[in-house]
Amino acid sequence: MKIFVRVAETGSFAQAARQLHLSPPVVTRVIAALEDQIGVRLLTRTTRSVKMTEAGSGYFEDCRRILADMADAEAAAAGSHGNPTGTLLVTGSVMFGQIYVLPILLEYLDRFPAVTGRSLFVDRIVNIIEEGVDVAIRIGHLPDSGLSAIRVGQVRRVICGAPAYFEKHGIPRTPADLAHHRIILPTGAWVSPDWHFGTDGKTSITVHPRLLCNTNEAAIAAAEQGWGLTRILSYQVGEPLADGRLLAVLDQYAEKPLPIHVVHAEGRRTAAKVRNFVDLAVERLRAYPPFQ
Repeated sequence: MKIFVRVAETGSFAQAARQLHLSPPVVTRVIAALEDQIGVRLLTRTTRSVKMTEAGSGYFEDCRRILADMADAEAAAAGSHGNPTGTLLVTGSVMFGQIYVLPILLEYLDRFPAVTGRSLFVDRIVNIIEEGVDVAIRIGHLPDSGLSAIRVGQVRRVICGAPAYFEKHGIPRTPADLAHHRIILPTGAWVSPDWHFGTDGKTSITVHPRLLCNTNEAAIAAAEQGWGLTRILSYQVGEPLADGRLLAVLDQYAEKPLPIHVVHAEGRRTAAKVRNFVDLAVERLRAYPPFQ
């Protein structure tokens, strides 16, 4: 079954043989014996490709499920579900990952020296299954999926600027006043020039930015220098707001907060490396005052 799955995945007897450290004739004989045993053709061979038949496609999915269950059972018997080992891949957005997730990952690696950590901090939605990610920290409302998600807090969008800017240009009192202000817009994956207001999000203003920044850090820096107003997530400007470098405006028109979730693929048995990191991340993130 393992050989059949590898041939089906690679579409090549020769490539499957190389990956399994077997000779091509051995792989060919195994597949032929398997088809004889089942009594149905699983693969269609040509000089250039190998494709699954209709029966082969169904058998392929069954084999993957059975092999995954076998690996799960073997891991449990070997004790890997009790002692974290292997490589743990964690993802999150760039700023959130660097500020909040990385310290948790470092603490986790100190606790479990048999685990190697990998971080993938990018401002895009990562497909956990396709990219082999163990745990993702997501900000925003989640679509329905077969993933396990634990809510750990929330953040809000804030419109902010420097005191010097407001002294020169005045303070906007309503969303419509933004038409008369300099707008700095980050150009990340989740940013839009359509700014929504109110807990129902029905009030919408389309802003016309004078400055576009490809990073949140650049937009925040421009706002701190008094050039204009930007709209950013609250955790990204926690320190500048706390020490007065930036001031938030239009809070009375704010949208509903965005939830923060710790997300992972939920299996029959969650591997110890994932379970222990999720437990630590949930504990630490829920303790941060900015997320309450």
